[in-house]
Amino acid sequence: MKTNTIKTLLGRSDIVDFPELELFGIDIKVDTGAYTSSFHCHHIEVENNVLKCQFLDPKHEKYHDKYFTFKEFIQKNVKSSNGITENRFIIETKILIFNEIHTIELSLTERGSMTYPVLLGRKFLSKKFIIDTAKKNLSFKKLNKKIE
Repeated sequence: MKTNTIKTLLGRSDIVDFPELELFGIDIKVDTGAYTSSFHCHHIEVENNVLKCQFLDPKHEKYHDKYFTFKEFIQKNVKSSNGITENRFIIETKILIFNEIHTIELSLTERGSMTYPVLLGRKFLSKKFIIDTAKKNLSFKKLNKKIE
């Protein structure tokens, strides 16, 4: 007998934390058209089979100078919304959303000109969330209610 998993209602955008990356209060946009989730990075390079990067960029208010290294990563061709295919690095990290920690795969790319530094794609969203595009910041609001 198949049991239905209860899915959490998520709006079109929210504010989440990435504790392993020491990034808190990061704006995200839900993108059901994207399969892979992506994160704005710069100074992405591989040296001696180790991926090294900085998340966000100096113009972003949550930016910190820290470099992060990843021994485990893959490269994958990802087609962006403008139809251009880009070879990206994919890493795995943790995301705190609705006061729960989840593992998430992120493709690293330059998103400095975009409003949201992070897109959440279908691979992460499926089986966990139902999207209501009329709503936003549901996780952030729920977290702040518990704090009050």
